[in-house]
Amino acid sequence: MGDNMTASSSAGPVLVVGAGPVGLTMAAELARHGVRCRLIDRALQPSPYCRAIGVTPRTLEAWEDMGIAMQMIDRGLWLTGIRSVIADQPAVDTIAPTYDLPYGELGLAQYETERVLTEHLAGFGISVERGAELKSLAPDDADVTATIGKADGAVEEAKFAYVIGCDGAHSAVRKGLGIEFQGEAFPWPFMLGDVHIDWDVPYGMAFRAVRPKEDAPPDMFIAIPLPEPGRYRVSMMAPPHLVSNGGTDHGIQSEMKGPSLADLQAMADDMVPGKPRLTDLRWSSIFRISMRLAVQYRQGRVFIAGDAAHIHPPTGGQGMNTGIQDAYNLAWKLALVLRGEGRPELLDTYEPERQAVGLEVIERTVEASKNYGRERGKAPDRLADTQVLVSYRGGPLTLEDAAGAAGPVAGDRAPDVQGLQRHGIGFPLRLFEVLKGTGHVLLLHVAEGEAEEAIAHAKALREQWGSLRVVAISRTPLPDTPYLAGFVDAVGEFARAYGGEARAILVRPDGYIGWRGTAWGDQGIKGYLGKVFSS
Repeated sequence: MGDNMTASSSAGPVLVVGAGPVGLTMAAELARHGVRCRLIDRALQPSPYCRAIGVTPRTLEAWEDMGIAMQMIDRGLWLTGIRSVIADQPAVDTIAPTYDLPYGELGLAQYETERVLTEHLAGFGISVERGAELKSLAPDDADVTATIGKADGAVEEAKFAYVIGCDGAHSAVRKGLGIEFQGEAFPWPFMLGDVHIDWDVPYGMAFRAVRPKEDAPPDMFIAIPLPEPGRYRVSMMAPPHLVSNGGTDHGIQSEMKGPSLADLQAMADDMVPGKPRLTDLRWSSIFRISMRLAVQYRQGRVFIAGDAAHIHPPTGGQGMNTGIQDAYNLAWKLALVLRGEGRPELLDTYEPERQAVGLEVIERTVEASKNYGRERGKAPDRLADTQVLVSYRGGPLTLEDAAGAAGPVAGDRAPDVQGLQRHGIGFPLRLFEVLKGTGHVLLLHVAEGEAEEAIAHAKALREQWGSLRVVAISRTPLPDTPYLAGFVDAVGEFARAYGGEARAILVRPDGYIGWRGTAWGDQGIKGYLGKVFSS
């Protein structure tokens, strides 16, 4: 061992590599679920680039569960719609639909997202170790040995129970494991810029001008609003004179000089009616896009998430959000296992659940990119881009004992319900407020006269699985007990959202339905919990 090498012989719990939105979410969620981790990033400072802007309604739901949704909302702006100029035709304004969801689509600069997550993580007593780069990793059956290089030249060797690579498209973790990153790259480079635009586009509305071409990428000018009035992140095709032969096949090309304000203005003059003036360029870059999916999301005690596992075109703003959902999926499972409460096999469900989502996002965004601007002014329906349609139906962590019953099935996102009432609380509640937390929640649809039976059923389950919360939803008041919390659904909103035939619905910590049945006494619930919990 060299003079500058230090060693740690004890196995720590988790090493998270990469402190972007995905790594920060992973670390914070592990901490919220009771597991401390170590979070490293090779960059000395957070990135100043506004790479991701759009935040999906589903990500906001996850942030609500984490307790940071309002901080994010206060630093962002609601994306209210898009003004489209297609093939030099008159502009058409399309207002963003609400889809009857708890949240709309938020515009938030990635550096603000990272700032809020970093502050949130600090509340758990965890900070980012900057200037720390993963040099190598050596997993075995017992732990993972990681070699970490420091900014001062020191090298540390440390052991961890698990390592999670959230370190982007050029992931050192993925490369260290030799995991294939299959796919291809778009041959056309793009340029990005953070500018002020003097025009009459309403606050919160995006803008796109697209001139389709046959057998070639379209000319385009896209402006996504930022919270500061008049400020936008703009993107467009990069002219040949700005692009060298070097660089990577994905992401910001840091070794290439970014476009000048004049370069961006030239495209605006060509594409945007009225030739609005662009000023105050804060940063710019050349950007390349690839479509790639890792053939594995897990190899033994090592996992990958976010751009380390999947990259795709930015159409629809899915990249950061998909990575955050990766972290939201894995963290509760890993924490349950590390706390000794979950079966190790629970970790086997991460890859099949999230890899399928990554593949679907790649296919959908590539198709949307190929057809971009061919809607003739009308923006496409973006319900799929809200991510509330993501489902794990038929997956390894679902069990459906109410086949054919109305309502969302096992694997679907558990929808919110408004207007619930609880004894002692003088204001209406939402179901998401009831579900919030780190445990599984069993929802029992209780009819009049079934209170004693419901309490006895909840007591039996809680005595076997103490971390399980049981909630009764009824049309008339039920008493609270140590085993069951009663909520009144006076106008039948719960039945409308979940269907009247499913009498019992188990919701996972990440807000997805794991099991549902037509009767409380159905043995399926015990079989399902037996697959998740170690005892």
